[in-house]
Amino acid sequence: MKITVVGAGKYGSTTVQRIAQAGYADEVVMTDIVEGLPQGLALDMNQSRPLEGFETRIVGSNHYGPTAGSDIVVVTAGKPRKPGMSRMDLLTDNAQIVGGVAREVASSSPDAVVIVVSNPLDEMTALFQKVSGFPAERVIGQAGMLDTARFQDKVAEKLGVSPLSVEAITLGSHGDTMVPVPSKVSVEGKPLGELLSDDEVEQLVQATRDGGAEVVALLKTGSAYYAPSSAAAKMVAAVAKDTKDVMPVCAWVSGQYGINDVYLGVPARLGRGGVEEIVELDLTESEVEALRTAAEAVRSKQADVDGLV
Repeated sequence: MKITVVGAGKYGSTTVQRIAQAGYADEVVMTDIVEGLPQGLALDMNQSRPLEGFETRIVGSNHYGPTAGSDIVVVTAGKPRKPGMSRMDLLTDNAQIVGGVAREVASSSPDAVVIVVSNPLDEMTALFQKVSGFPAERVIGQAGMLDTARFQDKVAEKLGVSPLSVEAITLGSHGDTMVPVPSKVSVEGKPLGELLSDDEVEQLVQATRDGGAEVVALLKTGSAYYAPSSAAAKMVAAVAKDTKDVMPVCAWVSGQYGINDVYLGVPARLGRGGVEEIVELDLTESEVEALRTAAEAVRSKQADVDGLV
């Protein structure tokens, strides 16, 4: 099993470390345009293998040669947000970067499943699929896993419980039209609505939408990477191990929830072929409406992307 991570910044390199330490891949290739950066990080990580107890080989490169024949490719390349920026502010610059990556990956690893994490997420996932020409089920965006984890953490902090006791899911876009789903949240088996008022729940929903911006504002010189890399690594493992786990991901929707022909955050069953099924949850009427609103917002922006590459 060969896995490539495009981009050796903090997000990319941390994702490489998490995948390698999990031990299911034979080789993880990290490629970046900065000379020496991926090679140095790979050398350092390889030297941790005797200490951490894993055998996966890590390779650093400034070109795509060593990535050839990858089974899975994670795309982290692109500019990060700065304080005060929205994810959409990155659209033009990152469209050029991700479009270039898509051409390289299509040439070097034509059978790969691709997980896109570059922002703005929904639009970059659609762009990668269009430029690469890959089947939609083999191009997936990572956002729902991260947004769900943030929702779980916010709920746990509010109630003073373990985050492991919170079940939740977040759908929609990775941005202002994100759709945390309160009706699917439970804490130690109890519905969230029995534990908090409607106003308190809405505050948690908004805090989840603002979760990335909160980190960016505090860091000032970068964006989140510990939780995002964990989310990406979970998706990689589901594909690599063919687990069939259902996860909230950015996937191509074709009729589910009354939505057609757009990349959007939905529950999907992941396996060796990528997205194997879009799972339709029993959502409330308002949640379905919010999901459809998110779909239209994303659709308009994805149309804008078409003219950028």
